[in-house]
Amino acid sequence: MKIDVFVAQIIKATNFDNFTTSDVRSSYITLKNDPSLDPTVVRRKLYAELLKLVNKGWLIKKNTNKKGSTRFSKTGLFDPKYLDDLQATKPKTKVFKEEKQKNLITKLNHYRAELLLNIGESEAYKELYSEFPELVDEIQPQFNKARDNNTRILGKIRAIEGLLEQDKPVENI
Repeated sequence: MKIDVFVAQIIKATNFDNFTTSDVRSSYITLKNDPSLDPTVVRRKLYAELLKLVNKGWLIKKNTNKKGSTRFSKTGLFDPKYLDDLQATKPKTKVFKEEKQKNLITKLNHYRAELLLNIGESEAYKELYSEFPELVDEIQPQFNKARDNNTRILGKIRAIEGLLEQDKPVENI
């Protein structure tokens, strides 16, 4: 099971029980010490983390009639040793993420350069068509191939940018 190491650090405290998502959020923001954190985004992320622990049976979710006062309590299955082990692996995870991000940025730059090259090729075919309209039968298949390559490469660029954007909230929270 994957769980945010800061969440693990907060909830494994022996005196931390019968808590709300807001209680975890306050501790989380204090631990992260990052003024750019959006409390609403953090609360949503933390709620999802707490639900993972509920699904595993480590926490019980207690709903009350009052909106926003859902409380969580530890169960007998709660395993602080697992959370300690999780915290011990934090540096490895961070190095892995940084390495993954470097690799993605390298690929992204490669695809961007390839896209520029193909755009130049497409423009050259357009110019040739303007100068030599009689060569349309020879130029058109080459132009179509270059245009299709542009679309394919642009798709790769968007996929990598999407992955990089997906990692941003994880890094900022």
